Amino acid sequence: MAISYAGASSSMASATTGLLPRVPTIQSTRCLALPYLPSRLSAALFSTDPRIFSESTRFSSLKSKASSTEETSLDAGELLSDLKEKWDAVENKSTVLLYGGGAIVAVWLSSTVVGAINSVPLLPKIMELVGLGYTGWFVYRYLLFKSGRKELAEDIESLKKKVAGNE
Repeated sequence: MAISYAGASSSMASATTGLLPRVPTIQSTRCLALPYLPSRLSAALFSTDPRIFSESTRFSSLKSKASSTEETSLDAGELLSDLKEKWDAVENKSTVLLYGGGAIVAVWLSSTVVGAINSVPLLPKIMELVGLGYTGWFVYRYLLFKSGRKELAEDIESLKKKVAGNE
């Protein structure tokens, strides 16, 4: 069996000899197809490539320590006590919980709808076009001219009064 294998390999070599270009054979242990490359260590010592250096070496001058001052200090206990006082001041807690839960469900539902719209091939681009058109109309109607800006400010103030319950 070894003889037939050797014969098959020699016949295969003779068949492919006509297909490959002749390359002069040099008795060497090095591969001639690749150029000689210096070792990575010597190249890294003289290189200015920022990818070679570690992150800690690159950003050592940018490191800073956090400092605690009275103006920016935030105590977790103080924050919790503040929230507890505000929660105790709420008269109708069930309504607040209902509105909060409804807001979470609305955000989840809108996220699902936007994901479904985004999966339809042409619809996202049409929605972008509609958004750009509305933005252009809004800028032209309320922001471009002084009378439009005044009208927008009045509308915002009346909305603030309605939300606050002053109207």
